[in-house]
Formats: sequence, C-alpha cells, structure tokens
Amino acid sequence: MQLRELLIGALRQGPIPQHVAFVMDGNRRFAKTHGIETLEGHNLGFEALARVLEVCYKSGVKVVTIYAFSIENFKRSKYEVDALMEMAKVKLSQLAQHGDLLDRYGACIRVLGQRELVKPDVLKAVDRAVAMTEHNKDAILNICFPYTSHDEITTAIRDTVIEYSKPLPSQNRSFSESHIAHTIRSRRLSTATPKAGSRSPSLGAISDTEDSIPSTSSSTTLHPEFSSDSLPLDANGDAKYRETYPDPETITSKILNDHMYTAGLPPVELLVRTSGVERLSDFLLWQCHQNTEIVFLETLWPELDLWTFLPVLVEWQWKRRKGIERQMGIRNDTDGRSSKIKDR
Repeated sequence: MQLRELLIGALRQGPIPQHVAFVMDGNRRFAKTHGIETLEGHNLGFEALARVLEVCYKSGVKVVTIYAFSIENFKRSKYEVDALMEMAKVKLSQLAQHGDLLDRYGACIRVLGQRELVKPDVLKAVDRAVAMTEHNKDAILNICFPYTSHDEITTAIRDTVIEYSKPLPSQNRSFSESHIAHTIRSRRLSTATPKAGSRSPSLGAISDTEDSIPSTSSSTTLHPEFSSDSLPLDANGDAKYRETYPDPETITSKILNDHMYTAGLPPVELLVRTSGVERLSDFLLWQCHQNTEIVFLETLWPELDLWTFLPVLVEWQWKRRKGIERQMGIRNDTDGRSSKIKDR
C-alpha cells in the first residue's frame, strides 16, 4: 500500500492524461480459461474497474470513459444479454454507493448511449446512479451503455440538422412595419396607371414622396412575384417575413463536437484495450485525435491492476515529455535561425 502511494505520488509530478478511455475486453475469455461462469467473469471485471478507477483518480485523471456495453452486444444470446442487463442494475447501484471511491475523488457518473434501447427497470437504475453522484464535481466516470461511435456521430449530425432547420428569431419588429408600408405604397403606384392623354406625375413629386418613406430591402422587393397578398399573416393580420435559417456553411467540427455525448469534455489522450485484441470496436472514434495514445495490452480485463496499468501511464508521460522537448527544440531552432537572418 505504501509503495503504491509512493509510485502514484511520483507519477503526479509529471503530466497526466486528462481523459483516459478503456475497452474492457476479456471477461468471457477469462471465465472460460479459469473454468468459471461467464457472469462471474463479468463480476471480476467490475472489481478490476474499481481498481483502475482508484489509480486514475488518485493520479489526477479527470475523465474516465469505459465501454460497458455495445449496441452490437444485443446480438448475443438472450440469456447473456439479460444477465448483463441485470448485472448492470446491481453494479450501477454498487458503484453509486461506493462512497470510498467516487465520493472520495468527487466523481460523478454519466451514462452515454441510446436510452431507448434499455429496459425501463434498467433505465431506472441508471438514472438512480446518476442522481446519487450528481453532487460530485471534481471528476467524471462516463459509462458507454449501450453505445457505438457511429451511432453517436449519427445522432450528433441529426441533432445539428434539426437545429439548423429552425428559423432564426426575428430581430427587428419596426423594420417589418416599414416593409409593409413600402409594399402597400408600391402596389398603389402600380395600380394608379394614367389614362391616355393624362399627365404623368412629375419626377419631383415621386421623389418627394419616396423620401418620406424609409428605403428597405427584403425578399418581397427583391422578388416582385411576392406581393403583400402572398405573404403569410400573423395573429394580428400583419404581413410576416419569409423565415430565414442558419447558414449550413457555418457548421464546423466544433459545432458537431458540441452535439456529441462528451460535449465540453477534453479529448481522449489515452485509450487502453485489454485482451490483446487490436481494434477500436466503434468506440470514441470522434473523441480520438492525432495525439491520442492507443495501447493494446495482452492482459485480460479482470487481471488488470496497478502493476499492469502503471507502466502504461509512465510510458504515456515519457512520450509526452519527449514530445514537449521536441517541440521546444524546434521552436528554439526556429528562433535561432530567425535571429541569424535578422543579423544579416
């Protein structure tokens, strides 16, 4: 115990990833290898999660995201799916009541995924766990359940489209009134066609009248086919403008990021998958970036402990320091060349 505290204390002296993600793979293989029930393998996996969370939060990690249940897992046998859902109810309650872990580090639970795919009784346990830890503000435990990254990205795009399909609010009512006055006057002038032999109104008279009415620009004046008769009316019988919408050209990656489940959280800096399988399995594809360190461990998830995970953090820290030193070296070298150019 004392050695563990010393190691974690030393680790805290350097940079620490702010967002760490885990694909908790290997529970079933561990159970098969040790001749125990599959459900017991998942139970041991939960104990491994508690150990890893302890190391992460104690080291200074602010966000931990775990892949608890994929939407694709619904393709498994009904027996296993039902057992996993039942275990989720129990473990979420245990996790929320684990005062010496989440409350100690001020970590709240967030459940990310498609709620409508979860049975009402399981959803009730999910909401209870979230509510029991919502007072914690120092760290976050994201539980992806049930989840796939493609589904998350699709949902974010759909929500963005819905947002951009809503008309912008009217900004100036007085402008609308002047537009109506201008439209009515234009109609009167167009219907006042002079008879044969009659004098046309002088240019000066028209100019004097126009000066008394504000000049406006609108969809009606730009497109004569839209007269005041063709404009829709509001509750007061006044003509309304045609609605304007947000420009889709303003959609950026930041806009989409704001519609992701992880909106407002730092990007994933370290992603770890156990069991030796080297694929992401549709997990946090959007949140990973060019500097995300991805580590594949041969260790099965129930076997993961401090002595397996600590070297991963140490290696990440070493690479980050090397990267910072390299950037500083490039910057210093550039500054040196710049000063030589100036001297010439």
